[in-house]
Amino acid sequence: MQTAIPCLFMRGGTSRGPFFDEADLPADVATRDRVLLAVMGSPDRRQIDGLGGAHPLTSKVGIVRRSKTPGVDLDFLFAQLQPDRDTVDTTPNCGNMLAAVVPFALETGLADAQGDTTTLRVLTLNTGMQCDITVRTPMTPGGRHVAYAGDARIDGVPGSSSPITINFLDTAGSVCSGLLPTGRVLDEIDVPGVGRIPATCIDNGMPMVLFRAADMGRSGYEPVAELNADVEAVRRLADRSSDDGSVAAPGGKIVRERNHLQFLPAGLDGEAGGVWQHALGLGTTIETPGGWRITLGEAASGENLMPGPRLCLVDAGALPGALAVRNRRPGDVIRLHGLGGRTSLKRLFASRRVPRRERADHPVVVCDQEVLWVPDCGRSETALVEDATTRRWVLRAHRHPKVVA
Repeated sequence: MQTAIPCLFMRGGTSRGPFFDEADLPADVATRDRVLLAVMGSPDRRQIDGLGGAHPLTSKVGIVRRSKTPGVDLDFLFAQLQPDRDTVDTTPNCGNMLAAVVPFALETGLADAQGDTTTLRVLTLNTGMQCDITVRTPMTPGGRHVAYAGDARIDGVPGSSSPITINFLDTAGSVCSGLLPTGRVLDEIDVPGVGRIPATCIDNGMPMVLFRAADMGRSGYEPVAELNADVEAVRRLADRSSDDGSVAAPGGKIVRERNHLQFLPAGLDGEAGGVWQHALGLGTTIETPGGWRITLGEAASGENLMPGPRLCLVDAGALPGALAVRNRRPGDVIRLHGLGGRTSLKRLFASRRVPRRERADHPVVVCDQEVLWVPDCGRSETALVEDATTRRWVLRAHRHPKVVA
């Protein structure tokens, strides 16, 4: 017997896929994932029995709900599927699919049009980042509706359509400690076989190393398939000329961490160790061995605070016990807000790309040893702030610039 589940098939930027109201999907994460795999037709390289387009860019799903976070209109959970695998990954984000969230909400009644344009604040649950999305909602004989026709164009999509504006809030330092992880706008990097090339290390929603294509003997106009197959250029950037596979950079070095590059300041080569824990009381500040500073304060009445990777709001009256800051322990798990189910901190650190050498001393805020919040990684479902909350506590995390990742 089949069960009908409503959805809208929408394009967002250069991606497309079905969008669902969270309330229409199974609450159990494992069952939900099986439903999404069936919807997309995975695993099958052609996805012949589903809505997938036989490519990762067209194997994406959006899940939307009204938000309970103060100041936020909508929560968005992005799910990446693969044509030939039975995986549903909710750890990455997708700015393309994000563009379709507000149109979906307006079409399905999750939100109402405000005027000739409608701006809604959206929280991406995968990363904890917020943004304001603006779409055109002109008056028509049947009321205000989303305008899809227009003259806006983007590369990778034929034709034109109505523009959608996304104002990202607090995206700097999505994985690293700030916008410029090395503390400089421009660095010179020693690349074996090439020499010193100018490059910018930046994290504005996604960590990147930017350099001129000509410095690597490329034009920048090569086809995508050619660049993907160009292993020589990758080897030049991550050549294993040193014992640890690093490339020298001013003030430290760039090392390979899984499948991406990280800046490691001089003197931070070792893996921290040892077990540590500190009680966290109201008005206290804790300095951790990993160079983090964790503070706990109380929000003033009416104070508009925006939760993010380094700011966590807590319903003080819903806390089941005392707070503490410690490093992770074997078997630690977290019930991530908005994702359902439990995730091990080992898997969480890997999905959030926390370098292995830093995981031993990454701060973990616990309540009676239950993981409440992991800065830069996510918070749990425990003690969420809601409309009825009368006392809000604020957890803040700051990392010393000398120990940035």
